[in-house]
Amino acid sequence: MSELEIPFSSPILGYRELKADLDEAFLRAADSGWYILGKEVREFEREFCHYLGMPYGVGVANGTDAVELALKAVGFSPGDIAITVAHTAVATISAIERAGGVPVLVDIQEESYCMDPEHLRETIRELDKKGLTPKVIIPVHIYGHPAPLQEIMEIAQSRGAFVVEDCAQAHGAVYRGKKVGSWGDASAFSFYPTKNLGALGDGGFVSTTSQPVYDRLVAIRQYGWTERYISTYVGVNSRLDEIQAAMLRVKLKRLEDDNQRRRALAALYRERLSGTDLILPTEQEGAEHVYHLYVARTVNRDRLIKLLSENSVGSAIHYPVPVHQQSAYSGRSLNLLPLPITEKVASEIVSLPMFPQLATMQIERVCEVILKKWT
Repeated sequence: MSELEIPFSSPILGYRELKADLDEAFLRAADSGWYILGKEVREFEREFCHYLGMPYGVGVANGTDAVELALKAVGFSPGDIAITVAHTAVATISAIERAGGVPVLVDIQEESYCMDPEHLRETIRELDKKGLTPKVIIPVHIYGHPAPLQEIMEIAQSRGAFVVEDCAQAHGAVYRGKKVGSWGDASAFSFYPTKNLGALGDGGFVSTTSQPVYDRLVAIRQYGWTERYISTYVGVNSRLDEIQAAMLRVKLKRLEDDNQRRRALAALYRERLSGTDLILPTEQEGAEHVYHLYVARTVNRDRLIKLLSENSVGSAIHYPVPVHQQSAYSGRSLNLLPLPITEKVASEIVSLPMFPQLATMQIERVCEVILKKWT
């Protein structure tokens, strides 16, 4: 990579910064001779729960498994309805269907790109007309911005529905003084390498305040065992391994600093680009964004992406096609009502470079390209 190239994302830089500590953690885990569900996993579960302010948490194999296991642990059964958004990674919907459920999709707020509580209410009224009731609501804290959890929790409680937070992109984000992942009946995290807290491979986590939900999670992640080789529940094989847990323990110590760096870079983008016609991300009342991605919008997206590419600046689109419009789901009524904001946003969004190791001068250069050649 030349000095002039600015990648969209580069997790390897984060690993290099911590190489000595990661090497030590790797050797500690390897030398223990215990490679699955040993001390490193137990300690990471304890430390991440402490970080979240939660009493219980379970490490699993990846973020998709985390959503699926969270659903099963709160009592979600085949045929049950889970309401979520179409503006998300398809993993959210995949996890619902793997749990045997029926996904129903609602629209998003144009400002935060997260679940719109009013559209959620309208969708539930449509379900009422059909004699159907949602079992679970899954707000997605997309790009690192918290969903409006207080309203969503109130709606869920009024309908006797569980809330499973999808926190895959929001490690450390805060809503009304509480970290995301500490509001719902259960909450799912991903540790994919590019996440704010990323492993050196796949990994996931489920947090909960409920001892019974925790007990089911512990069993379900390993064949439903409540004692070795005895399956009390129908379970799966979804275990966070010792090596990944050891790596995550090192990186967890840096998470707050990394998130503050992301926020500083986002503030610089906003300062430099506020005079353009780009629609820049904002923080809604009570929300503390952790900028897993820095997502701008423009009706001239293709021209902007071309401009950035011609100047060796990486970019991406998260996500170009809403789930309900993807070919795998064509002909299936996942949305009871139109999703106009979701569809509008999907045609305009572009993710600019964002990771903690970006230098201030690199952000300045991205902005200079836009200011000189875009406006």
